[in-house]
Amino acid sequence: MRFPFLPIFAAASLLAGATQAQAADYAIDPTHTFVTFEISHFGTSTNRGRFDKKEGTLQFDRAAKSGKVEVTVDIASVNTGTPAFNKHLLSSDIFDASKFTTAKFVSDKFSFEGDKVSEVSGTLTLMDKTSPVTLKATNFNCYNHPRLKREVCGGDFETTLDRSQFGLNYGLDWGFPKNVRLVIQVEAVKQ
Repeated sequence: MRFPFLPIFAAASLLAGATQAQAADYAIDPTHTFVTFEISHFGTSTNRGRFDKKEGTLQFDRAAKSGKVEVTVDIASVNTGTPAFNKHLLSSDIFDASKFTTAKFVSDKFSFEGDKVSEVSGTLTLMDKTSPVTLKATNFNCYNHPRLKREVCGGDFETTLDRSQFGLNYGLDWGFPKNVRLVIQVEAVKQ
């Protein structure tokens, strides 16, 4: 069961650039950025997965409390740890990855509590359907990376999506829930 998590992590990376006095460009660090999803399995256990390939950019101005973010996720990079489940997620039953190869999150609206990003709102496009999405920050920080010698900003973000908005209806008539929890850990490096 696929879910639009990829664009959401993009929003998270947008939030990551919140420490500059002037607008700055950031690139998502794919080795410290993870987009994961969770959905109940018949009310007994939780199915979890992630997308391993993602890329994106961020422009952020902390003083003006503004920014823009675009994040793209490769649907074929879904990874649940179980090859048979991955194959089913990629099939026409769920993500139809041969037809819909990416998901994309785009945002230009950041909300703050003080100097910290509290949420990022934008749109998620998945399976050729676009819907509004808001990611809430559960953690946010910026620091000077000791090895890169550049500023890195990031945090943990999450939202709950109604997968049926994107045409992801597999299993609804069997009792699988519509809601999918999306958790995004993101870090972005100042360019």
